[in-house]
Amino acid sequence: MNREVELLAPAGGMAAFHAAIQGGADAVYLGLQSFNARRGADNFTLETFADACAYAHLRGVNVYVTLNTAILPNEVNDALETARQAYRAGADAFIVQDIGIASELVRTLPQARLHVSTQMNTHNEAGVRVAAELGAKRITLARELSLPEIEHLVGVADELGVEIETFAHGALCVCYSGQCFMSSLIGGRSANRGLCAQACRLPYTLHNVAKNKPLPAPGEHLLSPQDLCTIDLLSDLVRAGVSSLKIEGRMKSPEYVLAVTQVYREVLDRVLAARDAAQESDSASWAAQPATEEEHQKLAEAFSRGFTTAYLEGHRGNEIMSYGRPNNRGVFIGRVASVRNGKAAVAADQEIAVGDVLEFWTNKGHFAYTVSQVERDRNGNVLLAPERAVGKGDRVFRVRSAKAAFVDDDKLPRVLVDGVARLRIGQPLRVEFRLADTPGNGRAYRVAVKRFAGQPLPVGVAEGPNVEAARTKAVAEADVRAHIDRMGQTPFELASLVVEIDEGVGIGFSQLHHVRAAALESLKQQLLEGVTARPLPRVEPLPDVRPANVGGVHVAALVTNPACAKAAKRAGADVLYVPAVNLEHGQATVAGQLTATVEQASYPKQCAVVLPVVCHDICKLTREQACGFDAWRSVHADQPVVAEGLGMLSRAMAQGGLVEAGPHLPITNKLALRKAAELGARRVWLSPELNLAQIAELAKESPVELGLTVIGRQELMTTEHCMLMSQGPCAQNCASCARRKSPHFLKDRKGYDFPVVTDQLGRSHLYNSVQLDVVHALPDIIQAGVSWLMVDATMLNVEETTQAVQRVVRARNIAHAQGAALPKEPGCTSGHLFRGVQ
Repeated sequence: MNREVELLAPAGGMAAFHAAIQGGADAVYLGLQSFNARRGADNFTLETFADACAYAHLRGVNVYVTLNTAILPNEVNDALETARQAYRAGADAFIVQDIGIASELVRTLPQARLHVSTQMNTHNEAGVRVAAELGAKRITLARELSLPEIEHLVGVADELGVEIETFAHGALCVCYSGQCFMSSLIGGRSANRGLCAQACRLPYTLHNVAKNKPLPAPGEHLLSPQDLCTIDLLSDLVRAGVSSLKIEGRMKSPEYVLAVTQVYREVLDRVLAARDAAQESDSASWAAQPATEEEHQKLAEAFSRGFTTAYLEGHRGNEIMSYGRPNNRGVFIGRVASVRNGKAAVAADQEIAVGDVLEFWTNKGHFAYTVSQVERDRNGNVLLAPERAVGKGDRVFRVRSAKAAFVDDDKLPRVLVDGVARLRIGQPLRVEFRLADTPGNGRAYRVAVKRFAGQPLPVGVAEGPNVEAARTKAVAEADVRAHIDRMGQTPFELASLVVEIDEGVGIGFSQLHHVRAAALESLKQQLLEGVTARPLPRVEPLPDVRPANVGGVHVAALVTNPACAKAAKRAGADVLYVPAVNLEHGQATVAGQLTATVEQASYPKQCAVVLPVVCHDICKLTREQACGFDAWRSVHADQPVVAEGLGMLSRAMAQGGLVEAGPHLPITNKLALRKAAELGARRVWLSPELNLAQIAELAKESPVELGLTVIGRQELMTTEHCMLMSQGPCAQNCASCARRKSPHFLKDRKGYDFPVVTDQLGRSHLYNSVQLDVVHALPDIIQAGVSWLMVDATMLNVEETTQAVQRVVRARNIAHAQGAALPKEPGCTSGHLFRGVQ
């Protein structure tokens, strides 16, 4: 298949938007001022967005709008209206996380394309299939997939008529996208709401509970991955069949966007040319010229924490992490050769320019220095005057290049046109323009041909007054060419011009300018027709739904071992939930610690199985294949099962399970709640980012029962990288790993301890340092409409599990009988129940 492969670039503001297109992007993704996962970027208003769309569409470039945040109950109408107005202004697609918003956009705005965001955590075949059922035209896969997995999912998507998009370059989150609650729960700034505080880039130390000191580690930034760079894997990604390669960086500078887009454009073009040439010659194998050292250097100088291909090639250990520093390390340019009289002589391998930002790395840390002047000593070393002490041999890096500064020009790149000017005596002056079919105009021309399929391409035509014979000096052909070619204030550039002129013609040059401008404007309007100022369809209201029949308030317990399960049952839990990763013999944990002492008996019957947040297909390079683990073995017809992702919900339904939606499938508004019910969820466990008022709003006429975790350590992250690896290499025999038999935690700068639990697949789970306990608010929670109360005993022992379940049972009974509440537990957090998220 000679598949088109799109290069998709980011834009956090108008300058970066221009840089992306000037760098060669086929499409640009951006956010409006709300409902996008990078609310800290400049972003776009609807007015500036309309200008951006016109700029892009004239050049054959698509524009995608990010609506990829959790949408709260009172925001649904605003989010949908934002999408409608963005589509009217020219949006080509919407990148969406929320399943309710996604479903409603497909229903009410069917002309717009739906792209499923990576925030939806699509990483398996079931996820691809259900996204297609939602109406998605494209799926951005999770970053944690290998090349064989991507190829497998492309095959599934091809059957369904859906495109696959993968990240190609930029920052890596250590946590699976859409599953990070760290910034939210410890600082109130939700990553799922576009306000991530990047807690993962802060320093931490790893501790073993049995020891009194930090464990050895290569650095202190234990949650900070290197940056993804696939420039040497583009041939593999193209062979795998991806439709779009995405560059991360809506918070990055225009210089970054321009440099990275240019490099990927150049290398991708070589790859596609090699592929197409091989297909034309029926060759089964092909290879493109690899990225050059200069291209690698350009990427590193744009921004780099160190580069990795990470999960694409099956890596998940220390080699993908940037333990030493969490920010841009730039490129190495030399070392300090000597220091004299306050000046450092730097033996530089590269040219240093005024305005460059350098970093000196000393034995007392590193600091930035902006070059104000360039002098050299007699040995050719560059003399600099840093404000802090440096020593001989200290390394010097460039983190910003003055020569790479981006100069914004909204006329670039120019759109090439072919023109015809007719100056026939006695006939109207006539000027025509059409898109030029030349290499420099390739994208704009190809897109126009596709858009106007079956029709002639637009021709911009304008006429002036009748041409008369010259009264004095006749106009020469060269004069006509010179004045028609004055397009400096337009987005166009003349590729060729045919001048048909009679001898002895006389005409004012102002008339030529006027008619030329009118013809160009005519061409512009025709090229933009249908992609700007679009009509909006009428929205029909959704039919009413039948409210769920709620019978009483029930207490549930999530347990990870048989002993805690029996304790919870004896303490009064109505239903027990067990994670699939803890069901197998030898995988029981107590407070996160792998131990066999609690497996003398089996779990009670009728436990509900909780599927993992991450559930890869059994495929080459997956942990599921390496560990021989299949979560679906624990899903049976007519048995309760909790799905923590959209794909898992759909597949569990297909296997006949009695399905509940877990809190990691974020249900934060009525549309999402409704869609979960349509997909078969009989109960929904609510997102930990909802407050009490929002829960009450959702509970009004809810089509399903609602549950809420009221006691337990809240999970902050699920990571493919094992956090225990920082203490040294391991054999990755995760099911029997000795490190799992001792409790571990990360300690932050303020002295808080965050428990780390690694499961039998080697995936890590980071928990909050403070336990959630909202039992004191049970009367209000029950009044709000919650009918299921969860005790999460993942980090509790048998005695603590008993006490927690008894406390919830007692609080429920008192609330029913007296409307009273138990006192608040000291040292616990209420999470977002009262404060909500930004």
